[in-house]
Amino acid sequence: MPTVDAQPGPFSFDPDSTALVVIDMQRDFLLPGGFGESLGNDVSQLQKTIEPLAALMAAWRTAGLPIIHTREGHKPDLSDCPPAKLSRGAPSMRIGDPGAFGRILIRGEYGHDIVDELQPIEGETVIDKPGKGAFYATELSDILEKDGIKSLIVTGVTTEVCVHTTVREANDRGYECLVPADCVGSYFPEFQQVGLKMIAAQGGIFGWVAESPAVIAAIQE
Repeated sequence: MPTVDAQPGPFSFDPDSTALVVIDMQRDFLLPGGFGESLGNDVSQLQKTIEPLAALMAAWRTAGLPIIHTREGHKPDLSDCPPAKLSRGAPSMRIGDPGAFGRILIRGEYGHDIVDELQPIEGETVIDKPGKGAFYATELSDILEKDGIKSLIVTGVTTEVCVHTTVREANDRGYECLVPADCVGSYFPEFQQVGLKMIAAQGGIFGWVAESPAVIAAIQE
């Protein structure tokens, strides 16, 4: 069974029951001029994840293992977006408003889709989610159960929001989670550091943290 050198200790997993989850690597969050930058964020902090995540995805695909992508966003009529969420952002740059890449975080718009470097390939699952966590109001639980998945390698953005929420939700559902530190990102370096420490704290209260080269090496052995 592959084993990864991780914190707080070694992480062992069965490839046949493990999925790579890639959370919200969308243009609206990562590209200059997008929604993330309009909130005053430094998108270069998120862009650091693209190269290592692309390498991990390539190795995962070579091994014939499943990848699940998520995209945060809403229906064009905003019927699935609560008022508290709609109030985020500058008055003219809120969810549903026109942005540099189409209507902000609206399904079907250019900005809602995944960045070019990390586009899904045929056969990979793409889940559109209306909330932060990948389990809320989605078919993720059913997909994982149907495929016999027990462990998740969780990547994407942002570390302290959608990644953390998903890992916590997964932990409550009994999944073992490993988070590759270089494949998750935050606009705020301090949040990145603390978010990762919180996952592995207290003996791995939510999961394990490692670096992606160690994951790649484990599946190539």
